[in-house]
Amino acid sequence: MSGNVTSLFRSTAAHSPSMAALTREGGDGSGAGPVDFCIPCNPYFPTPAMFDVMAVRLRDIITYYPSSADTITAELCSLLQLPPQCVAMGNGSTELITWIDHLLVRESLAVPVPTFGRWTDQPMETGKRVDMFPLQESGGFALDLARYAEFIRARGTRVAVICNPNNPDGGYLHKQALVQFMDAMADLDLVVVDESFLEFADAEAEPSVVQEAMLRPNVVVLRSLGKNFGLHGIRFGYLVANPALAGKVRAMLPKWNLNSFAEHVVFMLRDHGAEYAQSLHQVRRDRLEMAGQLSALPGLTVYPSQGNFLFVRLPVGAEGTVVRDRMLTEHRVLVRECGNKIGSSSRFLRLVVRPQTDVHRLVSGLEQVLYGTGRGAAVPGPATGTGYSSGTAAIDRLMSQTNGAGMRALAAQTAGAGAPGFADAPAAGTGMPLPAAVPPPAPPLPQVPQPAPVPQPAPYPGPVPVPHPAPVPQPMPAPAPMPMPAPAPAAAAVYPPAGPTPPGVPAHGGLTAAQVRGTNGLESVPATGWPNAAGMGRAG
Repeated sequence: MSGNVTSLFRSTAAHSPSMAALTREGGDGSGAGPVDFCIPCNPYFPTPAMFDVMAVRLRDIITYYPSSADTITAELCSLLQLPPQCVAMGNGSTELITWIDHLLVRESLAVPVPTFGRWTDQPMETGKRVDMFPLQESGGFALDLARYAEFIRARGTRVAVICNPNNPDGGYLHKQALVQFMDAMADLDLVVVDESFLEFADAEAEPSVVQEAMLRPNVVVLRSLGKNFGLHGIRFGYLVANPALAGKVRAMLPKWNLNSFAEHVVFMLRDHGAEYAQSLHQVRRDRLEMAGQLSALPGLTVYPSQGNFLFVRLPVGAEGTVVRDRMLTEHRVLVRECGNKIGSSSRFLRLVVRPQTDVHRLVSGLEQVLYGTGRGAAVPGPATGTGYSSGTAAIDRLMSQTNGAGMRALAAQTAGAGAPGFADAPAAGTGMPLPAAVPPPAPPLPQVPQPAPVPQPAPYPGPVPVPHPAPVPQPMPAPAPMPMPAPAPAAAAVYPPAGPTPPGVPAHGGLTAAQVRGTNGLESVPATGWPNAAGMGRAG
């Protein structure tokens, strides 16, 4: 079993093997899979009664065509109190990310790393330049929005992505700070806020920026249903944006891109809002208890999280692939080793929040794998690893190659005491002014002009209008905030100039997906009581 399971992880590139594959390879004859701390599902929803109803209707659900996506989207929007013109539903977030890349990303995309792998892999697969902003372990992987904005300006990036909470670390950004960032980046082609795990956050009462996104011409918010409802297999999610952006994506989606299971669940939700809200409350409570138990293990570091998972650093000398394989083969517990996530290494695990009975099994297994039979035993050494983990050094090299000299200069600035432009920067979310929006560079110019502050768009004071047909909202001018200190001239000078890239050729400094994964480019690369969208799950 061990060899087969290890080969499955080796062949899945940036992701984990499916539960079906693991069950087939490591089955004990019962057909039951391992206790799953890898796939970030909601373990409390749907309820057993809801599963019973779906089981009774299984034959009809899988026999007949579903309704059109417009019908299913209209029902979801009615529940979430969103205008259908501003929503596009997809066959999981991956389908929507793919269309965002094809339709709305022209040359380059900036993304903090580590993060969800499709935000780096998808644009590289279509030849875009991906500017990776490294989240620092020394800072708890927190994203400093002011420094991220400086990085985007220095690189001349045209699209910015933020995952909130971030995957795999669970880092959270407050709504006010995100809105300020969106307005500072009003001149970009696109700003994407991926809120796939936001339903599990409890840092503030109304954390979503969907209402603000609908009022801005260049902002898209991505939201998940599979993760929130514990139904990854159904593959459904949605995006919210200005009517023009949402309509552009919606027009490209197939007529029946949503399946009958998705339709059935969406039409069940109206009667189960209270159970859903209770499930989120239970996950948040479990998160606190699980973090406390894991923190008690010697040498294990647990990072603060607002998702339904915890990011942990293993003790010194522990190799994540060894821990993962032994947990699976010896204890039938599946964990997510993060050595194949860009910006992470095999010393980190992402552990999904689960009920206490399962957590006791996880902690007991980790104690035996990490410390042997006694607490004072040595953890496994790196020499016992399988040899295929990407590791910190390889990840650092990859980001350096992808971002060119600009990334190395940024890293040197960040590491140096008193670095120009960074010396007095407060923590993220404390109100530091972001760089003001600047006009986009004209296509024929060989270089990006220096950033210059101009008036920002102001948010609309009232609720989102739903005209028919819906016009594209226009921004209103407002005084610009105080600009941040500009990056050091020496660092800015080493960034490659922006400009058009021939079709099919990686943009300046970029890597193809084949290069990232170490292939020769010829092989395939694996690739109503119901709360509204702004505060889904807050009731109860």
